[in-house]
Amino acid sequence: MAHAQGKYADFEGLRERAIALRRQGYSLRQIRDELKVRNNDILSQLVKGEPPPAWTKRPNAKDDMRAKARELRLQGWTYDQIEAELGCSRSSVSLWVRDLPKPQPRYTPEEQRALMREGLARKRAADRREREDIKLAACREIGELSDRDLFVAGVALYWAEGAKSKPYDRRERVVFVNSDPGVIRVYLAWLDLLDVDRSRLSFRVLIHESADVDAAHRFWADVAGIDTSVFMKPTLKKHTPKTVRKNTGDGYHGCLVVGVARSAELYNRIEGWWNGIVAQSQVRLR
Repeated sequence: MAHAQGKYADFEGLRERAIALRRQGYSLRQIRDELKVRNNDILSQLVKGEPPPAWTKRPNAKDDMRAKARELRLQGWTYDQIEAELGCSRSSVSLWVRDLPKPQPRYTPEEQRALMREGLARKRAADRREREDIKLAACREIGELSDRDLFVAGVALYWAEGAKSKPYDRRERVVFVNSDPGVIRVYLAWLDLLDVDRSRLSFRVLIHESADVDAAHRFWADVAGIDTSVFMKPTLKKHTPKTVRKNTGDGYHGCLVVGVARSAELYNRIEGWWNGIVAQSQVRLR
């Protein structure tokens, strides 16, 4: 600093002039330009002890926010609550209120957990309502299903979920397996559309050996609109010591296997229909 001051022979004279200018309301930039002092350290020394004029002070836009944060903290608000209320950063909240005493918890740990469970339950209920609204609106978009709509849907459904012959094993039998009641209902409606007599259908349940087979028969009989006496012997999934069942509970009914007797011609028609859908989809891509 001494070396820097040495560049200005009359430092005290400069200081007197700088102070006079400061008291006239000059800013540091104006004093620098007036006195031709380019060294910021010297400039600071020249006006040391003299407060800056009021007009150079920038208003602090956060003064009101700081006051509000302190008021809320004294009311027992947490940092998170203050941050959310004022829309400021957590670091700012901490800076403004860290000298204030930490508020006593408003709730016991048990009450906090209960509030969290209630909040989570409300959120899940709201999410569930939103999902149901979306699904209901989508359901209404389908409108009335024409025979053509059901026909195409049934072909795609069978080719996705039904049994298919392989080049090395041409069985050409119409067999459909699924665990979704809605899928089974659509499939049976499709067979009705194709005039497949119900007397040609066979029904069999595929299910874990530890499940309730009788309950499964009652469930699928209701879905298919048949009597439980028509079911063939169920196919039981055998367990090993390593078997771990995840599909348990009252909602598990296994799968329903629906076969169509004398169905070689029908199978080949289904395969042809599917080939037609594939071909037409390629036309739309061109």
